[in-house]
Order: sequence, then C-alpha cells, then structure tokens
Amino acid sequence: MILSIETATPFLVVGLVGQSVADERVERVERAHAERLPAIAEDFLRRDLDLVVIGTGPGSYTGVRVGASYALGVARARGVTVKGVSTLEAIAAKGEGPVAVSLDARKDFVYGARYEVANGIVTRVIDEPAKLSLAEFEARAKGFSWLRDEAPGGVALARLGEARGRTDWALSYL
Repeated sequence: MILSIETATPFLVVGLVGQSVADERVERVERAHAERLPAIAEDFLRRDLDLVVIGTGPGSYTGVRVGASYALGVARARGVTVKGVSTLEAIAAKGEGPVAVSLDARKDFVYGARYEVANGIVTRVIDEPAKLSLAEFEARAKGFSWLRDEAPGGVALARLGEARGRTDWALSYL
C-alpha cells in the first residue's frame, strides 16, 4: 500500500494505492492543511503501508512543510520510506500526451513545466519546473494541453512515487 500526501497547493490531497485499492480525497482547504490533514488521512492510515509519497512543491512554504512533516511522521512510525515527487508532475499525470502545467506564482509569474505523459505516468520531463513570466509560459504551452492551477491527483502521486519517486527529495517553494 502506498499513501500519498499533497499540500503544496490550495488543495489537500491524500491518496492510497494498492493491489485492489485506488482511492483519494481532494478538498480545497486554502491554507488550512494542518487543520484538515489528520481527519482526511485517518481512514487511509488504517491500512498497513509500504511507502509514503509526498508532493514536494512548488507551493506555499507552510503548506509544503505541513505535508512533508506529516509524511515523515507517518513513515517513521510505520518504518517505511518516504519518496518525493514534484507537485507539477502529479498534476501533469492527469493529462495525456504533451502536457504543460503551471501554478500561480503571483505578479504575472507562474511556476511551470512541460511533460510527456502516457497512461497517467510522466514518461519524459521536457522542461524542468521553473518560475517564468505568464507570457513566456503561455508561449511555451502552445500545442500542449495546459493544466493551470489544478489539484494534483492523489492516486497519480502514489503511482508516480512508486515509479519515479526519489528518496533524496527536497521541498520547492513558490
């Protein structure tokens, strides 16, 4: 069983994936991640876990750290590994083919990246996440499906963590 936690965006996302399980909860909480995470994760924590996956951002400083702290605590209590995946990849996995993903970084800037996606898995990173002007990213996104300020997927994050997650992850802030 793989538990995923994503708190970098205004959405709180928790997912669980196993052999016969693929479930997620997505709730728009704005800045109330710390208050809502324990209640939303409670049902998922009733299972034995083999891996915890965390969305590493980019995102708000507090939001990203809430998810990482919770994931590390759960993993330590359960004796499992924590892998990190870019929040932008977890959003991109909702698309198919060439996908551009961006999150609002304020003042006409976005944090964006471009990916190639097949069957819910990022198969190639075309452009690494970077902070760009909105106009520059709009030009790069031409010809791509553009996912803008969307909620990441909890199931996608768990699957990406298993396939591509890193144990040497670092948090990224907007």
